[in-house]
Amino acid sequence: MKKEQTEVAITEHFCKKVHNDSKIQHASLLVHSDRLGIHLNLAEGRAEHHTIHPEQPFYIASISKLFTSVLIGMLVEKGQLAYEDPISRYLDQDLLHQLHFYKGKDYTSEIQIRHLLNHTSGLHCFFEDQPKQGKSMIDRIIDEPERTWTPQEALLWAKAHLHGHFPPGKGFHYSDTGYHLLGLIIEKVTSLPYHDVLLIYIFAPLRMYDSYIAPGKPMHQSEYPLARLFVRHIDVTDYNSISFMYAGGGIVSTTEDLLRFMRALVGHELICSQTIDTMMKDWARFFPGIDYGYGVMRFRAIPILMPAKYHAWGNAGSTGSFMFYHPATDAYLIGSMNQFRYHQKGIRLMMQTIDKLLKCDA
Repeated sequence: MKKEQTEVAITEHFCKKVHNDSKIQHASLLVHSDRLGIHLNLAEGRAEHHTIHPEQPFYIASISKLFTSVLIGMLVEKGQLAYEDPISRYLDQDLLHQLHFYKGKDYTSEIQIRHLLNHTSGLHCFFEDQPKQGKSMIDRIIDEPERTWTPQEALLWAKAHLHGHFPPGKGFHYSDTGYHLLGLIIEKVTSLPYHDVLLIYIFAPLRMYDSYIAPGKPMHQSEYPLARLFVRHIDVTDYNSISFMYAGGGIVSTTEDLLRFMRALVGHELICSQTIDTMMKDWARFFPGIDYGYGVMRFRAIPILMPAKYHAWGNAGSTGSFMFYHPATDAYLIGSMNQFRYHQKGIRLMMQTIDKLLKCDA
């Protein structure tokens, strides 16, 4: 298939997918491959309600975790911390006391930085786990839109309402709690707020002028409004309560800015190849065919279930956001559906786009 035909096929499929799903108000898709000569930056949605433009900033959700992991990697390279360091070396003891309580024992002192990065700490997830009594964090975000959450407040809430799942290193449980702790470790080591570390270490050097962590501001104020973010049909874009996302999901960016970041990561401009190898060596099983390393997801071939042609690495979020590099076509696939609980649909869109790229490359 020729380049032009591939671009048309990707565009038509994306537009059809968005318009056939009434829940999607705003979706974006960027596809870039130097080898195939393709660069598409698309946006679709219900324009009668909102501005829809490919250059709009949007919440990237858990793609943010890869940024946090890269910052940790940078600090490892500087010799300021090590993956095997216990988190108790960097964090306040009052905050950590009985944070990871499991079967009558406090395992917090056994948690290492690497456990937080690949979700093997056994810690609860303040965002996804359900408390035995009272409202979940998602319910609180919706019911208390004016409340602003600090990372410490979210962690204290989790400690009071949730429990651990297993001893550190003995399993996999996705944990936003763990990435809050990583953000606080970064602040402790650098003596800077997390948003300033992102700006100094990543955003400014890569000229990611439209990127920031909420509720901050970008270096360049976009002429386009923030894409609307939905939870249960509710527009939560302007809720103060989504400040809870922090180092695990609070970054706002654009598809073009994310392309700059991912190309720099693939090209070893931010961290060296050895550090990237380390991030992608200590894998834990996320889902069948999907592994989780240090802030990075990869698609691993499993007969029938996950064909080898989909091998890619990057990260994805619960809002249908995704940012992956596909080595077979030298392609970067970035986008979002801006709808909570759409992680599977976002990944499916990415895989369907890979199918079309492979036809172009045949």
